[in-house]
Amino acid sequence: MFFGKKDRLIGLDIGSRSIKAAQIAETKKGYALGRFGIVDIPPGLIEDGAIKDAEQIAGMIRGLFKDYGIKGQNVAMSVGGYSVIVKKINVQSMSEEQLQETISFEAEQYIPFDISDVNLDFQILGENINNPNQMNVLLVAAKKEMVNDYVNLAQMAGLNPCIVDVDAFALQNIYELNHSPEDGENIALIDIGASKTSLNILKGKTSVFMRDVSLGCGQINQKIASLIDCSIIEAEQIKFGGQSDKITSGDLSDIISSVVSDWCTEIRRALDFFYSTYPDDQIKKIVLSGGGGNIKELRQLLSVETSAEVTTINPFEMFSIDENRFDVEFLKRIAPQASISMGLATRKVDDK
Repeated sequence: MFFGKKDRLIGLDIGSRSIKAAQIAETKKGYALGRFGIVDIPPGLIEDGAIKDAEQIAGMIRGLFKDYGIKGQNVAMSVGGYSVIVKKINVQSMSEEQLQETISFEAEQYIPFDISDVNLDFQILGENINNPNQMNVLLVAAKKEMVNDYVNLAQMAGLNPCIVDVDAFALQNIYELNHSPEDGENIALIDIGASKTSLNILKGKTSVFMRDVSLGCGQINQKIASLIDCSIIEAEQIKFGGQSDKITSGDLSDIISSVVSDWCTEIRRALDFFYSTYPDDQIKKIVLSGGGGNIKELRQLLSVETSAEVTTINPFEMFSIDENRFDVEFLKRIAPQASISMGLATRKVDDK
């Protein structure tokens, strides 16, 4: 028997190359996977988070829900990239109600956009250990234009967007649900999508450092397409193991190694910046998600570069899965890409 199904939101993750939708339920034995579906988006419909053809994407969302039997209209969505700023700040100690009234003033010095152009949210993390008169606050700012575009897209698809989260927080939610990190344990969650990579460093269950960098799996597609003069769609098929007489396995391996090496350099730079701020904190575990999470060369090289254990997330780990309804091998293969939608699906209608 499922409980709280009406309150549970459908997790809808709209990426630049695919749309994922997930539905979960609570049973007497714990969490169960209700529905999960994914559909690829043709190149160019979403670029750097900007929606270029809302009507076509809305049609694809409707098709996704229909094809995978996903019932319901209430969804949780998320945004990310350079239109979203997440920053840990220190402010004078005050109540949550007082901070609600003054957050725009507090945020102005940290946000590189006009404050009237962003939606602001915050979470009080607790007292500042270096100054008892101050408290630590996690500040989140997202450009109103981007949030409105995604809300309008969901409504165009016949859905009711109840929550707009941040990609990195959705990923953190599903990681914590599956793993329950220990206090003081430093873990880096790295999501490598088609065009952007998000880094979120957790200390226990608190996010202490976040950064986005403009790199992703699309770089591999572009290099393949440039080398053999083919379409991006054909290049993607080749990247995923499709046979082609246009490129040798050696050339493909060289392209992947070259791109992965660049990723590791950028990730290492971001981690070095973290270490300059937190010199006593060592990251011993890195968890990958997104399309890049399945690339073996990345796991191996990143482990050497960072002296950390590198694993790939399985967002379905703590969920019971009906093998008569789901292709388990498919879920294993798609798991890293399913993480954000699964994190969003943990949310409920009345969540903050």
